[in-house]
Amino acid sequence: MSLPRINSRFNLRANPRAVPPIVQSLRCAACGTRVPIDTPLSWRCPNAVGNDRRHVLLIESDVTPLRRGKHLNPFVAFRRYLAWDAFAHAHGMSETDRDALIIELDTQIATVAGTGFVFTPFARADKLSDELGFSASGGVWIKDETHNVAGSQKSRHLFTELLHLVSAEQLGLAPWLSATRPSLAIASCGNAAFAASTLARAVDWPITVFVPEFADAALVTRLHGLGANVVHCPRLDTDPAGDPCVHRFREIVQAGAIPFGVQGPENAWCLDGGRTIGWEMAYVAEHMEPPLITRLFVQVGGGAFAASLAEGFHAGGTRAALHAVQAQGCAPLAAAWHKSQAFSSVFDAAAQWDACMVPWPTTPQSFADGILDDETYDWVAVCRAMRAGGGFPVVASEQLVHDAFAVAHATTDIDVSPTGAAGLAGLLAMRERVANDERVAVVFSGIRRETPRPAAPKR
Repeated sequence: MSLPRINSRFNLRANPRAVPPIVQSLRCAACGTRVPIDTPLSWRCPNAVGNDRRHVLLIESDVTPLRRGKHLNPFVAFRRYLAWDAFAHAHGMSETDRDALIIELDTQIATVAGTGFVFTPFARADKLSDELGFSASGGVWIKDETHNVAGSQKSRHLFTELLHLVSAEQLGLAPWLSATRPSLAIASCGNAAFAASTLARAVDWPITVFVPEFADAALVTRLHGLGANVVHCPRLDTDPAGDPCVHRFREIVQAGAIPFGVQGPENAWCLDGGRTIGWEMAYVAEHMEPPLITRLFVQVGGGAFAASLAEGFHAGGTRAALHAVQAQGCAPLAAAWHKSQAFSSVFDAAAQWDACMVPWPTTPQSFADGILDDETYDWVAVCRAMRAGGGFPVVASEQLVHDAFAVAHATTDIDVSPTGAAGLAGLLAMRERVANDERVAVVFSGIRRETPRPAAPKR
């Protein structure tokens, strides 16, 4: 069944008594260029020409103090903090109509996904905390994203991209208004592809998905079922270093497709919606009895998830240490982090992008196959968040990746995937350095769709 485009008519007379949006502009971390928030389709820094992605637009805002509305949809409850909201406000869309667009899109997504956007659980995992030897006052708090739209947190990143696109259409700012919509495009090996295809299906927008040559067959079947055009991408001898899926993705974007993924250098608006996860966590943490949460263990592939979550969490005023977790079989962030320490600020390091972020030199491999990005594309924002809270990256052995998946299923009722539990592998690697009375947080970011149980490596 094909769903129609949204054809809402907006009241463009903004309420003069409305509270102004928080976000004022986007700023490139590498070259300092500022992009006004009212700029339509502002995916990338204007200086990121051709295939140059050594730039990334970061959101300039000051959320503190963090407040939430009463609505059950986080994009409505935290709307005024979103860059998308500032964009729509700048073009005269009223608060009522901004809320209405979120709800309208959410309703259409729910018809495809079976659920819309809601606040997801964030609570102490008692059995897991006991298993890991934490005291009654300390422990592990799990943010469970496995029942989010399309089964992971990826849909949060993509929703603000979709809001920007649809509002640009409705406000008459999209260049394709008199022609066929250009295809959306994404490079992904798992949850992001499924989330992007789900959102695209909800609004009847064509999408091309670039997947690895040996992508999971069940995933490919699901993508086809959502109407996605799936393109398998073998590694070619003629390709430069990096992910072949990303190379093919950039080629189609260069030809006119719209970047619809979760990599900040490709589409900065993905960093906007991802912050809602951190805001939800911060809101809960603000209302906890002491002690505060001191560490965040977040799995990292491309890096947008950890960057957005940490920015959102820190908005609550708690500077918890971010530990960005990668698997031993693909850990480009750790090298970039150590190289960036030679610079006085992460922005100085960003200006030397090629010297810091080097693609992983061998074929990435891990049981947590959803974080096998050849590059940590959002390394600048992740390193900034780690510096801000006194954190650092953690590289987990393949054994610990397996152990994390096993202990997650033994101690919780969350059907998390190996990738989704990879943040826990970082805590296992760090456990001897974490005090028993500390409170730490991990995110179970994706649901298990199959039953991947290869033999764990020998100790």
